[in-house]
Amino acid sequence: MPHCILDEPDFASSPAERVVWEKLTAQLPDDVVLLHGQRLTDDRSDVEIDVLVLWPGRGALVLEVKGGVVGIDDGRWYTGSAHARHPLRRSPLEQAMIGKNTLYKYLRDRLSVVFTPVVHAAVLPYTFLPDDWDVPDAPRDRLFDGRDLDVLGERIAALLTEAFDPDLDSPFIPIDPTIRTLRRTHAAMENVPLFARQIEDTADSLAIEQERLLRVLRHHPRAQISGGAGTGKTHLALMKARSLVLEGKKVALMCYSRGLGRYLQLAVAQWPHEERPAYTGLFHDLAFTWGAEEGADDDSDFWEVRLPTELKRRADDRPRRELFDAIVIDEGQDFSSLWWEAVQSCLRNQVEGTLYAFTDEQQRLFPREGDAPISLSPFQLDENLRNSVQIAEVLSHLSTEASIVRNDHAFDVEWVECGESDSVDAADDAVERLMDEGWVPGDIALLTTGRRHPEHKNSVDAHGHADYWEQFFAQEDVFYGHVLGFKGLERPAVVLCVNGIRDQDRAPKMLYTGISRATTKLVVVGDMEEIAAIRDATVKS
Repeated sequence: MPHCILDEPDFASSPAERVVWEKLTAQLPDDVVLLHGQRLTDDRSDVEIDVLVLWPGRGALVLEVKGGVVGIDDGRWYTGSAHARHPLRRSPLEQAMIGKNTLYKYLRDRLSVVFTPVVHAAVLPYTFLPDDWDVPDAPRDRLFDGRDLDVLGERIAALLTEAFDPDLDSPFIPIDPTIRTLRRTHAAMENVPLFARQIEDTADSLAIEQERLLRVLRHHPRAQISGGAGTGKTHLALMKARSLVLEGKKVALMCYSRGLGRYLQLAVAQWPHEERPAYTGLFHDLAFTWGAEEGADDDSDFWEVRLPTELKRRADDRPRRELFDAIVIDEGQDFSSLWWEAVQSCLRNQVEGTLYAFTDEQQRLFPREGDAPISLSPFQLDENLRNSVQIAEVLSHLSTEASIVRNDHAFDVEWVECGESDSVDAADDAVERLMDEGWVPGDIALLTTGRRHPEHKNSVDAHGHADYWEQFFAQEDVFYGHVLGFKGLERPAVVLCVNGIRDQDRAPKMLYTGISRATTKLVVVGDMEEIAAIRDATVKS
């Protein structure tokens, strides 16, 4: 019997998928891996693969399962019967092909070697195709009907064997990296709705006031909403983007940080298709979707100047119908003046197009100067929903804005004294102590302010940025990150390792941002005299 992910899939809405799954589990050998309902989400697409077959030594097969009686009439696909036909927007094979292409790109962006060949096919368990079937875009060898169910394993083996190209594919590519990446994606898709629901289900006055603020601003085409850490800006940005889509607008929801961008994509993927923005993701990635060439990660001028300039040029050259009616920016304080010019160019109406920016000047960590092109004064959020009372108390000494704390008391903040050279080791010890106390590894993040933690560097170097962030949302283990990349995100327990701050002018903001990432438990590791000096400098300013 093959290894199945998930162990007990939910087939309540698709008895056809259950039939196919049971046939495959009975026919395929033990070394095959079966995945049901594999979701893949990025800035370009969001697909769900009904059944994915990973066969070591042979390749991967994406299966679209279509119940009912499926047929084609005058080139139009339908499901149902002669008396009650329901047209299909895409043919089963076209859906499978989209899944295949998305899967290949998804794995290519995350793995050094992709498990190939990747093939697509469709199963029609309640349909019997005629013997003379001859449809140009639906070859019979990629369509399995009701008569093929008892030999489904053989048909799949033959299809993968035929697709294997010895010049391109290797039977020795390990399958484990692919499984690890896809399992993380499964976990991420399950976890993010819980994060979102935690906020959406909150019935306190803050949630009510947030929603009321959006209603008050609904007639303002442009607004800037500012607030400190924990005031729910990202939640509001998501709500605003969704409401604009429901108004019939073509919307882009963007930010700068990779981790936050991935969170936005996963959160939006929980909504019905008709309620999702046309684009969700990183500001820079929009240029790539429009054909810009990618650059090196360490080429600062490319990311700061050349790519935003290229995005503006490509936006100016595009037909207006391909641009956006509305753009929502989260963590807008990260954007430079040049970037804001590019954002405006992406609007169909650059003067009156809808633009909402969510900002926190206390988290302006990058040496960029820029203000959103919004004439109204910012609307201020001043209630902290995220952090415990103890953590919020520490934040108050690093903030120039007072906030009202809505959360409960939790654990006292721990301060671990050590020199800068010993701070990483001391932070590792703090993580071990938290786990000994019963904290789940997936609830812990270790964040540095200076050099990256070795585990952080190794993870990115080995698997790339995309898989690195998938690890965070999968909550498999302790997450190792840097304060600069963790803005907009959180973990119940955070160990903040103050192992140096390159720019002392932004030291208070670095500490403020790092401390605010913890919701319940905070451990600060470093030179307490230096940390006190940073706090005192904030109070004096």
